[in-house]
Amino acid sequence: MLEADNLECVRGERRLFAGLGFKLEAGELLYLQGKNGSGKTSLLRMLIGLLPPEAGEIRWKGESIKSDEFRADLCYLGHLNAIKEELTPLENLLASAHLADEALSEDDALDALEQVGLAGREDLACKYLSQGQKRRVALARLVKEKRPLWILDEPFVALDIAAVDWLAGIISGHLQRGGLAVMTTHQLVDIPAGTVRELRLS
Repeated sequence: MLEADNLECVRGERRLFAGLGFKLEAGELLYLQGKNGSGKTSLLRMLIGLLPPEAGEIRWKGESIKSDEFRADLCYLGHLNAIKEELTPLENLLASAHLADEALSEDDALDALEQVGLAGREDLACKYLSQGQKRRVALARLVKEKRPLWILDEPFVALDIAAVDWLAGIISGHLQRGGLAVMTTHQLVDIPAGTVRELRLS
């Protein structure tokens, strides 16, 4: 369970939000919505422990998110792809798994890349890929991801209709397995399983 209680965010001299709270249970997805500058990314950074709130508290399974258990249970996918342009999709995926201390075989990595539509491009340097293909390299991490809490910042950016449907299915499967997700997006996408809730920042 992920809980946010009475959160306040101040950036510079501007208060982006105050008194914000929610509780997310297994199988639930929280859509964060709002205009640019409303504090969506700042809230995500709070939820992953990179930005301390001005006030309030965030808890995972009833404990502070400063715990090692929280970091072990968290999968974060940012707005930027966080891939190395000189590496291939396969090398990027294996490197990400290694940095996250996760076991990922080359066969599993190749299967994940095939699922995201990159079969035949596994050994091509990412600098030669389109923006949509680079996004797919980053999203391939989710295919084999077993961590219960997913924090996703604009995951549908640069994806075509087929890829949006594929990703919606991946998130749906995560929720069906009892996972939780928090996601920012400018486009509401139908997630066919789990409980979907919305939180709008203004």
